Amino acid sequence: MSTVDSTVEGEQEEPQNALTKKFTEAEWAALKGFRSILPSVIAEGYRDDPDRTDADTKPVKLWGVDIDPSNPIDARVSVVLMKFLRARNLSIPEAKDMLVSTLRWRESFKVEEALQEEFPEDIFGQLGYIYGHDKEGRPVVYNLYGANKDLDAVFGDVNRFLRWRVAFMEKSIALLDFETIDQMVQIHDYDGVGFSSRTPNSKNAASEASSIFQGHYPELLSRKFFINVPSFLSWVFWIFKPLISSATLAKMSVVGSGKRAIGQALLPVIDADQLPKRYGGEADAF
Repeated sequence: MSTVDSTVEGEQEEPQNALTKKFTEAEWAALKGFRSILPSVIAEGYRDDPDRTDADTKPVKLWGVDIDPSNPIDARVSVVLMKFLRARNLSIPEAKDMLVSTLRWRESFKVEEALQEEFPEDIFGQLGYIYGHDKEGRPVVYNLYGANKDLDAVFGDVNRFLRWRVAFMEKSIALLDFETIDQMVQIHDYDGVGFSSRTPNSKNAASEASSIFQGHYPELLSRKFFINVPSFLSWVFWIFKPLISSATLAKMSVVGSGKRAIGQALLPVIDADQLPKRYGGEADAF
């Protein structure tokens, strides 16, 4: 799809960055419509917060970007709002519902407080790493599901696990500048995951985490690789394949096990000096 000049005679000049310059004509039209209702959208998002009676005029921070509902014409704000529009096929009413839901969830979940929490290093320290970047400069985020065999420690308190997982996601997003980079690469490593890993708590945690990320973190992934997937889990991907949009499915890859197979899948995306040796690269990392 072609990109267009977003300004016409009589309109305020549109601030641009490398990402907004890629917006299509249809995206600009949807964005301008979305921005026109932004004060009411944000007011609705904080409707139940007695301390936010001025939400329709007071800037709100989302992923490090200040969104001023009374003056949202800002390149980084445009990039953030476009994520909600793209996630809902440029439907303004549906993007509105998603943003309202996200603002309410962030308040009830207390995301900013989760970021300040201290989580036990012996329990969560090896479950997630942010290391290097792909060939386009996107950060690469690793989730190692089998790194801690003490499932009671990891999932015994599902809420604590979710707060750690959300905080980890927020720290990953903090590496996006929304000027040139607005997505990350995720690698989900299932090495060490067995039948015993499928406990009621772990399944509940996985389900809730999936719901959170699908509902409140739109269009933040460039690619997602599932590696070292045990055979007893691989069928799950085939079952859910018909339920996944073609756009999302295009970002996902299920990779085999071993350095060679993993390297063949990851090295076209991540340079060898940015990829850990355990995955077929050259980097001395975790």
